[in-house]
Amino acid sequence: MLRSVILAASRNEVVHRVVAAAPLSRRVVGRFVAGETVEDAVRASRALTGKGLLVSLDHLGEDTADADSAVNTVRAYLDVLRRLAGANLTARGRVEVSVKLSAVGQRIDDELALKGARSICAAAQAAGTTVTLDMEDHTTTDRTLGTLALLRKDFPSTGAVLQAYLHRTVEDCRALAVEGSRVRLCKGAYREPATVAYQSRAEVDASFRRCLDVLMAGPGYPMVATHDPALIAHAVAARAPGTFELQMLYGIRPTEQERLVAAGHAVRVYVPYGSQWYGYLMRRLAERPANLTFFLRALASRT
Repeated sequence: MLRSVILAASRNEVVHRVVAAAPLSRRVVGRFVAGETVEDAVRASRALTGKGLLVSLDHLGEDTADADSAVNTVRAYLDVLRRLAGANLTARGRVEVSVKLSAVGQRIDDELALKGARSICAAAQAAGTTVTLDMEDHTTTDRTLGTLALLRKDFPSTGAVLQAYLHRTVEDCRALAVEGSRVRLCKGAYREPATVAYQSRAEVDASFRRCLDVLMAGPGYPMVATHDPALIAHAVAARAPGTFELQMLYGIRPTEQERLVAAGHAVRVYVPYGSQWYGYLMRRLAERPANLTFFLRALASRT
């Protein structure tokens, strides 16, 4: 029930205005978002890689409604990739970027989104790193996978994201668990109907394990995005370190991230940055409603 309320709030413009105008301390957004500028993104990436962690940067923004905004998002990615390369942070994929196709024009035109994604992939390749296409709600899954297939013709290291709560995902895992394929498996954070998605935590966890087993049995490179200790243990038991990576969100279980690195595992931190933090923050609260207590305490703070 609480998850549904939070997800509804993420799409409510009135709630958005109230929250955005509130005296949020730097501590609130700063726990989950690296900052609003490209300098903040580079600074956070440098700090995390200095601890042996890998990074996937997400320039916040989605559901772009006009071509100019889509072009500006592409430019933002090109800028951050240039800055990261200049700081020697992209070599061997230490810092990559994650891209939502809706942020580069998917809801306007698939060709516009493909053109923007191609530009970002080319810049990433020149910088010595990779791109992962984020997955959004289920209505865009086929279009996103179609764009992925086109991008992989020229940029075969382009990563995919699959969401375990969708009924279809185990079959998508079988299709993508091929040589050279990078696949990030996550639980999923959008509000989806029961006709297409599992609704209970137990069902989602069971699906995650089934999907993970498919990816781990294949010759590709699984990227296991979860903070669940049981699912992490399941992944660690399935493959040797170096043949897959664990992924966690910025600000969630940072001590565990460092512990796993010390144990010899590749751990990539998903780091969002940019001014459009509201929708992202609401989804993080929906994924783990216990985070709501932290948020409300900070929201009430005037410091």
